[in-house]
Amino acid sequence: MRENLASSLVGKRVVITRTWSQSAELARQLEAMKAVPLVRPLISFADPEDFGPLDAAIAALAQFDWLILTSAEAVRAVARRSKKRGYSLEQAWRNLQLASVGPVTAEEAKRNNLRVHYVARTHNGLALAQELGARMQGKKVLLPRSDRAKRDLPEALRHLGAEVTEVIAYRTLKLTESNQTKFDEIGSGEADAILFFSPSAVEHFGETFGNREIRALQDKVAITAVGPVTAKALREAGVERVIVSADTTAAAVVEALEKHFAAAKAAPAGAKQA
Repeated sequence: MRENLASSLVGKRVVITRTWSQSAELARQLEAMKAVPLVRPLISFADPEDFGPLDAAIAALAQFDWLILTSAEAVRAVARRSKKRGYSLEQAWRNLQLASVGPVTAEEAKRNNLRVHYVARTHNGLALAQELGARMQGKKVLLPRSDRAKRDLPEALRHLGAEVTEVIAYRTLKLTESNQTKFDEIGSGEADAILFFSPSAVEHFGETFGNREIRALQDKVAITAVGPVTAKALREAGVERVIVSADTTAAAVVEALEKHFAAAKAAPAGAKQA
């Protein structure tokens, strides 16, 4: 069965809308299936405009009970800043409980020698808060995030009784003008699938090209959401046919694409795939 599914990806051109540093494992797995990964970042990352709040939080880590990590980029940003400020992550964070939004973020934490105590079963911030539940009552929580992060997670944590300190660990930047031209190939038939990894990516695509364009794409390429939160953002943008990866791992993304293209190959001519 795996052999038949794998064959459905041969020659398929898959647009990955995030940076190469974030996409290497996924690109490797796609290439192993004889697909053609096309890395076309919709967003990039930069340091916060003011490091003050992040520096203060890192210096006061011993005062927190929980550190909640909602992205691999948050892990990298905090790790870089801690190193620059001369703090040992292993020593400074050894008394902290760490929670991760998903396995990809947890793996990045482990690469930085951090022990993750809880990984969300459903890979989004709101679900993570709900799963932690009563454990948040009266706890001091550090939440390092993007400047464009949504408000639902900190609000949910406070509703559970946590004292939340939010800091901007990094900024999320829009698609640069030089990269916009690289997306012309998608609408002109030079791609078979496009992967969206976050609501921010969907939002930036809509701001750059218009939601009308993203809705039109569903008739040309397989629009794929990595996780339910991104799927929701795509549907809110008017995309009716969304392929949803079961979770945020590279293996799950590849499996979702395999199943879609296998079903498309088996469907009668002219039939539309959901």
